[in-house]
Amino acid sequence: MSVSYRQPGVVLTDHRFTVPLDHADPGGETIELYAREAVASDKADQDLPWLVYLQGGPGGKADRFVGRPAWFGRALQEYRVLLLDQRGTGASTPASRQTLPLRGGPAEQADYLAHFRADAIVRDCEAIRPRVTGGAPWTVLGQSFGGFCTVAYLSLAPEGLSAALITGGLPSLDAHADDVYRAAYPRIERKVVAHYARYPQDIERARRIADHLLTHDVVLPNGYRLTVEAFQSLGIMLGSGEGSHRLHFLLEDAFVRTPDGHELSDTFQEQAQGLLSYAGRPLYALVHEAIYGQDARPTAWSAERVRAEFPRFDAAKTLAGDEPLLFTGETIHPWMFDCDPALRPLRETAELLAARTDWTPLYDPARLAANEVPAAAVVYHDDMYVDTAHALTTARAIRGLRTWVTDEFEHDGVRAGGPRVLDRLLALARDEA
Repeated sequence: MSVSYRQPGVVLTDHRFTVPLDHADPGGETIELYAREAVASDKADQDLPWLVYLQGGPGGKADRFVGRPAWFGRALQEYRVLLLDQRGTGASTPASRQTLPLRGGPAEQADYLAHFRADAIVRDCEAIRPRVTGGAPWTVLGQSFGGFCTVAYLSLAPEGLSAALITGGLPSLDAHADDVYRAAYPRIERKVVAHYARYPQDIERARRIADHLLTHDVVLPNGYRLTVEAFQSLGIMLGSGEGSHRLHFLLEDAFVRTPDGHELSDTFQEQAQGLLSYAGRPLYALVHEAIYGQDARPTAWSAERVRAEFPRFDAAKTLAGDEPLLFTGETIHPWMFDCDPALRPLRETAELLAARTDWTPLYDPARLAANEVPAAAVVYHDDMYVDTAHALTTARAIRGLRTWVTDEFEHDGVRAGGPRVLDRLLALARDEA
């Protein structure tokens, strides 16, 4: 039974759907999907077109909005919006250290998680669309990994779409994970250099914290083991609009003087554990590299292997000299499954996924080249999370897709830019810009 309720200016309705775990086996095991319908209060009785929002990730549940902020308010001017918790996230049969043991051991868990990529999410959308729209196609708005899903949608089921809007999420159609991370590390370094140019005092602060972690065993209050590599991974913040500033404020409160000498402050530790823990989004760590698997080659901890090609990211070597410490970000490493108590029970499962060799293609270049769905994408000029060159190559491969390339926003531009970003994408898709 659907339940409706109100927030300021919005009528919300909870929906639950049952879909196959494996869409190739429709009579087999099922899972539950949760989605929240939203419509403007003054349009609740109107017959509006639908927009389904695919959150970034992988492993990110749909935003829980209060009221009508950012792009959401603009969408509600003309759409009913469906905020989908993609399979395994939020209230959609969650996959975590607590629930995955229900599957059995690591082998069974890895087999289960192999069904949590973009192609399965698209099939989920197509399974529920007739029940939501009565069979009418809908507009999809895909942010980041949601954009990857949108390109898969254009490949697998374009008949389900009236328009495709992508923000910071045009994937390479054929790159292996190694190619993705070889392109990523130089981008990350540029973001770190720009951060230190903005906040030069952070050079010494970051080196001091790294030196402390190399010489002390630090366990955060939630049980997370804070190694120097874990500290470096806080650089993931540098890909968002306010991330550099938030990293700066984190570093300035790092140490306090105690009877036993200077220690990492409770304030720093509390903030760091919230930023580092994958307790709220374990799928991000588990299937992050699997979203790039499209052939018989294993991903094999690609980010970790490729990092060795960039020795400037080695903290010990950096501290032996006088260079600034480089942060990392948007990369998953095997040591995370040792450091993070939310991931430790899943280490063997992650190893099996990294070794998997039966990945299938997620995108159909021939179908994309013949695309007839109105499509538009915003490409952020120096996006830390998605390589701009890869994105523009894909944009050229999708017939009719129109792009807006901008350095006005970072990867979270759909949130920061709000109505203006969505307005521009809609105009491009409708050939009005």
